[in-house]
Amino acid sequence: MAMDGVAVAALKNELNKELEEMRLYKISQPEKDALLLTFKGRSTAKRLFLSANASLPLTYLVEENRPAPLTAPNFCMVLRKHLTNATLLRVTQPGLERILRFEFTHTGELGDPEMRVLVAELMGKHSNLILLDGNETIIDSIKHISAAMSSLREVLPGRPYFIPTQTDRGNPLTETEEGFRKRIQASPGPVSKALLSSYSGISPVLSSELIFRAGLDPALPVSVLTEEELARFASEFCSLFASVRGGDFSMQVYYEGDVPEEFSCVRMTQFSDLAAKSWDTVSGMLFSYYSEKEKTTRMRHKTADLRQILTTCLERCSKKWDLQRKQLKGCEKKDSCRLYGELLTAYAYQIPEGQSSYEALDWNTNETVTVPMDKDLTPMENAARYFKRYDKLKRTEEAVKRELVHTEMEHNHLSSILASLKLCTEEPDLVPIREEMAASGYIKKSRTDKQSKKSKPLHFLTSEGFDLYVGKNNFQNDQLTFKLANGNDLWFHAKKMPGSHVILRTGGKEPTDRSYEEAAACAAYYSDGRGSDKVEVDYVQGKEVKKPNGAPPGFVVYYTNFSMTITPDISALKEIRV
Repeated sequence: MAMDGVAVAALKNELNKELEEMRLYKISQPEKDALLLTFKGRSTAKRLFLSANASLPLTYLVEENRPAPLTAPNFCMVLRKHLTNATLLRVTQPGLERILRFEFTHTGELGDPEMRVLVAELMGKHSNLILLDGNETIIDSIKHISAAMSSLREVLPGRPYFIPTQTDRGNPLTETEEGFRKRIQASPGPVSKALLSSYSGISPVLSSELIFRAGLDPALPVSVLTEEELARFASEFCSLFASVRGGDFSMQVYYEGDVPEEFSCVRMTQFSDLAAKSWDTVSGMLFSYYSEKEKTTRMRHKTADLRQILTTCLERCSKKWDLQRKQLKGCEKKDSCRLYGELLTAYAYQIPEGQSSYEALDWNTNETVTVPMDKDLTPMENAARYFKRYDKLKRTEEAVKRELVHTEMEHNHLSSILASLKLCTEEPDLVPIREEMAASGYIKKSRTDKQSKKSKPLHFLTSEGFDLYVGKNNFQNDQLTFKLANGNDLWFHAKKMPGSHVILRTGGKEPTDRSYEEAAACAAYYSDGRGSDKVEVDYVQGKEVKKPNGAPPGFVVYYTNFSMTITPDISALKEIRV
C-alpha cells in the first residue's frame, strides 16, 4: 500500500511531536531523489528521510545514517545555504493531501529572521521536494518540471508555488454526513470507485475498508443504494475521519504468512483473518513494512531464475510422468494377449482356417471368450503373434515401472527444492540450493557459491525448553536427520508433501504432548501446507528414518510412524538467532 492522506496525517502529528523547535543541523542527499535531514535538540538528535522516488515516495524518521556522495548535488547545496541551522516551527498538511510542509525560520544575510518552507509532495510519479521562500515562491526543487512536461504547473526556480486544485474532490476531514451523501450520489459507477473519485487522500485499501465497514457490495452501483445503506455509509465515513481529525491512529502491519501485505494507520477490520503487528510510531511501522517488503522483493528477484528453471523442469517431469502412467495402463492388456495365445494354441486343431474370430472356453473362469484373429494367418501363427505381443508388453511394463520410480523421485526432488526456495530469506540460503541443483545437472556449477557464506538451519525453543531444528534445504535436512539427531530424538515431516525435516532434541527426556504438538505445527508451517487450516504430520524416532542408496538429498523412508493433524502455527516457539 502506498502512502495515503491518512498515513500522511499520522506522520504529520508524529513529526510535530518529535521535531518541533529542533534545529536543522545537517543536510545530505544520499540518493538522486532523496534527502536525509539531521535535527538537533538540547539533548537528542533525530534523522528524517524524505524520498521523492516515483515508485516509492516516503518520509519517516530513521536511526541509521546513510552515506552521501563526495560532491553534493545542486539541490542539496541550495538547501544547505537556506536551511542549515534553521529552526523547524511546525509541520502542516493541506487538507488530507499527500503533502507535508516543513516550516522553518532562519537568520537571513542581513540578520533578520526569514521564513523558508520545504514541501514534500508524496504523490507517486508526481512526487517532489520543493524549497519555498516566505512568499510561496519556488527557490529550487529536487525535480524540475517545465511547461513541456506538465500543463498543470511549472516547478522551476522563481515560479509561484501552488497545489493543482481538484474542484471535483472534497476534503474528508471537513465533510458532513449530508454533504457526503450528496457527493456520493452524484458519482456515477460502482461504490468502489465513488470514494476514490469524490475525495482526496483516500487510497483504494482505505476505500474498501469503509465499504466493508458499511456492509456494502463494492460492485454495487451508487444509484441503487437504499437510504439506510447511504446513511450507514455516511456514518462510517464521518466516524473514521473524526478519529483521524482527533489524532486517534492505530499503526499496524498486516501479514500473509511471513510476508507483509498492507500497512495502515487506522484499524482494518477487513483484514481480521491476517496476522497483525502493532507499532507505536508511524516511522517504525513504515520502516518495518518497506524494509521487510524490500527484503522479500529482493529475494524474489534473486530467486526468479531458479524458480523458472525448477518450474520448467517440474512441468516436463509432470508431462513425462503422465505419459508413463498412460503407457503403463496400456500394458494392462498383456494378460489378454497371453490368454488369447494360450486359447488359440489349445484349440488350434479344431479351428478352421480363414476365421476372423473364434469363441473358446476359458478353463480358468469357465466363460466363453471371443478371440480376434487375422484370417490370413493360421491359428498357430495367430497364437505366436499374441505371445510376441505379450512379451513386448511385459518388457515395456517392467521398463516403464522402473522409469516411473525415477520420474516420481525426480518430481518429488524438484518439488522439495522449490519448497526450500520459498524458505530463503537471505543470500547465503541460496548457496546450498544452487549446489544441489548443480549436482543434479539442472544448472551449471558456480565458483562464487563456494566462496559464499553458508546458511544454517533454523533453531527454535519450544515453550517447555526443548531444542527444535528446521532444515531450510535438502542438504540441511540430511545433515539434521543423519548427523545432528540422535536415535531417540524425534523426527517430524508433513505427510506426502514437500517440506522441511524437523528434529526435536529430547536430551533423553520424554517430551510432553505440548512439545509434540509444537514440533508438528513447525513441520506443518515449513511445508507446502502452510496456507492450509490443518496439515497431517508424520513423526517417528530418528533411528527409524533411513536413506535409500542413491537417493537424492532430503529423500528418506520410514515404515513405522505416528501421525497427527495440526494447525501450521509457530507463535508458541521462540527463534534462536546466532
